[in-house]
Amino acid sequence: MKRPALLLCIVLLAACSREPQVHRAEFFVFGTVLDVSVQGADAATAKRAFAELQQDFQVMHRDWHAWEPGALTRVNAAFAAGRSATADAAIVELVRRSQQLEELSGGRFNPAIGALIRLWGFHTSDYPILGPPPPAEAIERLVLQNPSSLDIRIEGLSLATANPAVQLDFGAIAKGYAIDLACARLQQIGIHNAIVNAGGDLRAIGDHGDRPWRVAIRNPGGGIVGSLETGTDEAVFTSGNYERFRQQDDRRYPHILDPRSGWPVTALASVTVIADEGLLADAAATALIVAGPDEWAGVARAMGLEQVLLVDVEGRVFLTPAMQQRVSLVDGIESVAVEISP
Repeated sequence: MKRPALLLCIVLLAACSREPQVHRAEFFVFGTVLDVSVQGADAATAKRAFAELQQDFQVMHRDWHAWEPGALTRVNAAFAAGRSATADAAIVELVRRSQQLEELSGGRFNPAIGALIRLWGFHTSDYPILGPPPPAEAIERLVLQNPSSLDIRIEGLSLATANPAVQLDFGAIAKGYAIDLACARLQQIGIHNAIVNAGGDLRAIGDHGDRPWRVAIRNPGGGIVGSLETGTDEAVFTSGNYERFRQQDDRRYPHILDPRSGWPVTALASVTVIADEGLLADAAATALIVAGPDEWAGVARAMGLEQVLLVDVEGRVFLTPAMQQRVSLVDGIESVAVEISP
């Protein structure tokens, strides 16, 4: 498949004199359009910020990609061959944080299952995928090798593992980390009011003039579940099984896999998490959708989450009391509050 280009289209929007000035840029990275909106900065500062973000995203797209040639694929090749690999600081940090989150989630989040993801054909940006699932025995063979990020030894910038089945795929954490780094870059430049939005997964800092940033939570069945106003610095991420999938006749196999079984998760349609960083919100949303309706509350508690909203495959909405206080649900949508504190 042809390698997708990393595109940048800058559109500077100057509102009327009574409205705050907003500058916007769109980037294409990790197969997603990423929109950056900056409020209150002058045009020169915004232009500089967008130019630096373009360079940052180019490096991230090149180095963190799970199947296009780059730094991460070289690490995976070394693991498969039983060799150690030297990685840059960002990949090492992704591994370090992944290990923490895999342990907290009880293995529901596990970025070391890249071989399973590849087996299912999900190393692609072209969806839906048509055709049957891989053979059950091939899935079981990989699961029995028990790949885990906890198998990886970190020594400075060196990564090594004794398990050749470990193949890193940061698809459930890279977007969150990229957004965190983008927000840090903006703040370094002196921009303190912005929203970085990648297809509905976002982090907002500061405010939108004299009001908070307001964001919508998508309904897997179409439309939105509700909306909320962000705090001065927080991330809102949703993991869903309704956009990327393999299909055989009328059977859909969502792209989110349970690392413990090797099969797609189907009990929940989407999970939305609010956290103080994109990396945590991104990984946690995946962990909770894997945990499913019976285990999500315990996993959320273990991961230190308080603000969670779930939509099951029947369209029912479940949310924590803390999230209930934040979200304005669309009229007609009923919800059930679920306590997750000990």
